[in-house]
Amino acid sequence: MLRSFQLLARLPLALLQTLGAALGLLVYLLSPGYRRKLLRNLSIAGLPASLRWSCASHAGRMVGELPWVWFRPRASLARRVRCDDLHVIEAAEREGRGVLFMTPHLGAFEVTARWYATRAPITVLFKPPKQPALARVLAAARNADGMNSAPTTLAGVRALIRALRRGEAVGLLPDQVPGDGEGRWVHFFGAPAWTMTLPLRLAQASGAAVVLAVGERLGAGQGWRLHLERLGGTPTPEAVNAAMERCIRRLPGQYLWAYNRYKRPAGASASA
Repeated sequence: MLRSFQLLARLPLALLQTLGAALGLLVYLLSPGYRRKLLRNLSIAGLPASLRWSCASHAGRMVGELPWVWFRPRASLARRVRCDDLHVIEAAEREGRGVLFMTPHLGAFEVTARWYATRAPITVLFKPPKQPALARVLAAARNADGMNSAPTTLAGVRALIRALRRGEAVGLLPDQVPGDGEGRWVHFFGAPAWTMTLPLRLAQASGAAVVLAVGERLGAGQGWRLHLERLGGTPTPEAVNAAMERCIRRLPGQYLWAYNRYKRPAGASASA
């Protein structure tokens, strides 16, 4: 599988994104379960069902562009990223307490950390896949060129804290559903969602600057625009969800609405 991804990375970005968009639309049309979750979550957020085509298309583009993002030289990726908010990162770095990047499942979230790794080391938290072949692909993609990965375990959290205390950057997906004992019920688009407390714990342990990062996907082959925003105050689950909602409402067609955000993890208490 790793070799296949590396071969696909040689194809033009525009082609991979176009093929991915077609795949995303096909999955939407053929999978009732996927379609049902996507439409349900759009409805919860009070967004029109007409967004479904953009959502399905961008979900496919995200998958299609992964080989290019993961296995092209980082200089190639950096040339495709536009960022008008560098002052946000520079100010956070000058504080010397590390930078905690929070990136929702929005746009090209795989691009944001990889782009930052072109300027400084970053450690990203991820849930290891169960398939060994895919695990090898992710290990090769996320442990190279200034980028390191940490699993969603106690050891992984400790690795994030060590990186922050060295003054480095870490990244995580704050709208990812955590495990039992690692979150609490907080409203997300008006519905209770089991929300991680990890950003709060990391900030309290290190004093890190918290930055929201969103990789907006531009037209086919055009690359991405990186939006950065400093999160003021303490990153409580309530503040994090409110910030994620603001980001998502700016680019609703690029959010992964079919992600099962409202599931109840095994062992978690029932929502009030």
